[in-house]
Amino acid sequence: MFNTIQKEIHQIFDRTFDRSLRLAVTGLSRSGKTAFITSLINQLLHINQADNSHLPLFESARNGTILGVKRIPQLDLSVPRFDYERNLAELEQNPPHFPQSTRGISETRLAIRYHRRQGIFSYLKEKGTLYLDIFDYPGEWLLDLPLLDLDYRQWSQFLQQFTTPTRQQLNQAWQTKARKLNLSAPANEETLAAIAESYTDYLLACKQQGLHFIQPGRFVLPGELDGAPALQFFPLDYLTASEWESLEKNAGSASYFGVLKKRYDYYRKHVVKRFYEDYFAHFDRQVILADCLTPLNHSHAAFEDMQLALHQLFKNFHYGKRNLLSRLFAPRIDKLMFIATKADHITSDQVPNLIGLMRQLVQEGGRHAEFEGIDIAYSAISAIRATTQVNVIENGKTFKALQGVRSQDLQTVTLYPGSVPSKLPKADFWRNRRFEFDAFEPRQLEKGESIPHLRMDSVLQFLLHDKL
Repeated sequence: MFNTIQKEIHQIFDRTFDRSLRLAVTGLSRSGKTAFITSLINQLLHINQADNSHLPLFESARNGTILGVKRIPQLDLSVPRFDYERNLAELEQNPPHFPQSTRGISETRLAIRYHRRQGIFSYLKEKGTLYLDIFDYPGEWLLDLPLLDLDYRQWSQFLQQFTTPTRQQLNQAWQTKARKLNLSAPANEETLAAIAESYTDYLLACKQQGLHFIQPGRFVLPGELDGAPALQFFPLDYLTASEWESLEKNAGSASYFGVLKKRYDYYRKHVVKRFYEDYFAHFDRQVILADCLTPLNHSHAAFEDMQLALHQLFKNFHYGKRNLLSRLFAPRIDKLMFIATKADHITSDQVPNLIGLMRQLVQEGGRHAEFEGIDIAYSAISAIRATTQVNVIENGKTFKALQGVRSQDLQTVTLYPGSVPSKLPKADFWRNRRFEFDAFEPRQLEKGESIPHLRMDSVLQFLLHDKL
């Protein structure tokens, strides 16, 4: 209790004087959130007064405004600390590995010490400190946020709208079991647990097929709720409107229908709502990461599924300009950056296409945010660069190519990865199979060396420069 009160007092004080930023690093599963946060921390920690050549596009580093950056204890002592040291050790191994995917919530806090260059403080040569709070969490959990606005029937019918041919092929096992239930009969705990497990297997199979829209997200990454009845329900996405009305009118609270509805409501109110209120209701700035290349490798269905997932994710954040009152009582996101990751898996001439593809993917959400009058940017980056671009001469012509250690066979290869479509591809794009993007392993990081990256400095410039 005391820790909570103390944390809130610190937050109010920092917001009053605009001394802190809470950064939401959001993205779908496997979009590279942990790698992004690891690199962001690393780039900032390597800023010094002598040489900041690793961040040429970050003006506050280039002109000496930033005096130094260090990690400090976070305000919320109940949340695990982001394991930056372990992630760095993974990159320093021989052979090196990318940081492991997130399996739970973690947090880190940075203190950025700088010369004040704005207002009266610039004449007094006053120094200031900006506190940057960054949170990491599983991407799977993000897609539960839309459940906050949906009751059990609405959620089931929503999923019914997006039953694609790919999903129909994967959902046969759990649907066969669920359809055999007499939903008005008294519920059996073991039966519900068995069908929920089968539904979880279906969600995991969707992930294997490159699909991103997975609900409920905790089913595939349950954390401390593993085995709890709160995760033993499933949608009734096969019922007709008249069947819903009959069950809502006649089924008792102890029936299969009643128990399923009760468990969904509990999950929505006590798991999802708590997650949202604790971590997502008070952010100041946001990045949304998306791996656009992997769905291009999979299928048209996977690409459309990612677009749906991004639009659903976007709906649960508050956007708008910040002023004193909003900083204190209703923090809103005033800067938003959409980022396509793995830009090191394509040649530099394809980066504009990747950015354009990202822009079109989120166009619906982007228009909404622009209407609210916030700053929006689009970029393509590599938080941890795994390849080197080289020039290859073939038949007297020079081509740009990539060189790196290919993940599938750990061989050093030089290849041309193919062209990225400049606009949202149609279904026949996948039938042609004109390219395949390979995955690459990271390069080994020397101790004390900053993590190699592509355009992380442009991200820092957008997110932080106006506060320094």
